[in-house]
Amino acid sequence: MISAALTGFFTAFSLILAIGAQNSFILRQGLLRSHVFVLCLFCALSDALLIALGVAGFDKLISFYPALPLVLTIFGAIFLFAYGLTRFRAVWIGNYEMELRGEGLQLWPALAVVFACTWLNPHVYLDTVGLIGAVSTQFTGEGEKLAFGLAAVASSFTFFFGLGYGARLLAPVMQTAKTWKVLDFGIGCVMWLIAIGLVLSLWKL
Repeated sequence: MISAALTGFFTAFSLILAIGAQNSFILRQGLLRSHVFVLCLFCALSDALLIALGVAGFDKLISFYPALPLVLTIFGAIFLFAYGLTRFRAVWIGNYEMELRGEGLQLWPALAVVFACTWLNPHVYLDTVGLIGAVSTQFTGEGEKLAFGLAAVASSFTFFFGLGYGARLLAPVMQTAKTWKVLDFGIGCVMWLIAIGLVLSLWKL
């Protein structure tokens, strides 16, 4: 049980740790201290659902809806290109008065962005459902599988709330428009790199 729990926790943590669309957005909102709890909770609960699907067996769902990976990839790439463009546009315009005052998106627009970053990103499914689900197959007992899944979910909660609330430690650095430009340019690059990866992956689908 302990071995399964440790495997679940550190497997999930290592996968979520990679910089992605979801993490970049949570980092930005954490710096602004804007709707941090709700957004982190949404990401963690989404991961919990996807991890549960992975441990239970996602392959069954794909067998019923074989076009699902293709649909997710197309919409995910479109969203990431569009959101990356908004970050590059912000860098070009250079108007960061709201950010410097600590103001961010309203709750529903912020939730819409994090929803798209989560549920339209095939990489999320690959990590939480595919890879975590695959690792879980080494544990055959129900108790071990449960321990693995719960620990993986706990890892997700730990990471997202740590990122969201830990981002404020960088707040003293984010006091100028120049530093916000650097952050937004980095986020835009991450979004477009992931989108390009998704487009290239279409050739394999």
